[in-house]
Amino acid sequence: MIKGLEKREASHGQVTGSYSDGFQLTLPEVDKQQYCLAQLDNYMRLPRRKFPYQPPIRLQLEAKVSEAGLPGTWGFGLWNDPFSLGCITGGVSRLLPVLPNAAWFFYGSKENHLSLRDDLPGMGFHVKTFRSPLVPSLFSLFALPLIPFALLPSAARLFRKSLQIPVRESGRVLEIDVTQWHLYGLTWEEKEVRFEVDESVVLRTKISPLGRMGLVIWIDNQYFRFDPQGKIKFGSLKIEPQQNLAIRRLILICSSKAFTLS
Repeated sequence: MIKGLEKREASHGQVTGSYSDGFQLTLPEVDKQQYCLAQLDNYMRLPRRKFPYQPPIRLQLEAKVSEAGLPGTWGFGLWNDPFSLGCITGGVSRLLPVLPNAAWFFYGSKENHLSLRDDLPGMGFHVKTFRSPLVPSLFSLFALPLIPFALLPSAARLFRKSLQIPVRESGRVLEIDVTQWHLYGLTWEEKEVRFEVDESVVLRTKISPLGRMGLVIWIDNQYFRFDPQGKIKFGSLKIEPQQNLAIRRLILICSSKAFTLS
């Protein structure tokens, strides 16, 4: 079992099941104005400096979703919770944002655009890593006065481009049937991240996250769009009918030695 793994639910989202039988994360039918979440994680009650994982580490699980084009986002992997979302779902509010570090399998519906680079996927099902310097969260206070200007399209385009300097990113679209069971693997090492689907490597990248990260497995109905044209939009999407993410054979291994593919 994974130490500290907890269920997180918002607006009738539900997490059911167990390690032995597998978990099901379910969202009910909801109005688009209502944020809904079903999540498993093991970092929400911790400050970032105490997040549980550093490389090398390997995550492996089997997963499938109820439909291919679900509204909102879902996925699984490791991240540093850069936007401090704990206060929404009963965890620790870390208050101040930081630059992102992540390695995960990520799906975003067409309303989303979550990439700073124009040549990498910002929506659909893909693998993605972010690597950012470990700048103390207090430095984000200096950016607060600039937020109103960043909402202007011309300033937002400049801001998006400037973020590409400290935030390095890699990714690849996955063209698979996500409604069928697949075996997903993620290996995070200090100098490399490898993603596998059904034991075949789909991305190997040197853009490896920095710092400590936590495990997250989730499905929700939110969207966030920060596209190349400088448009910033976010909100919740209508769910009809209910949708779910099922996972089984969840394994997370920490080791002092580098992992090799079998």
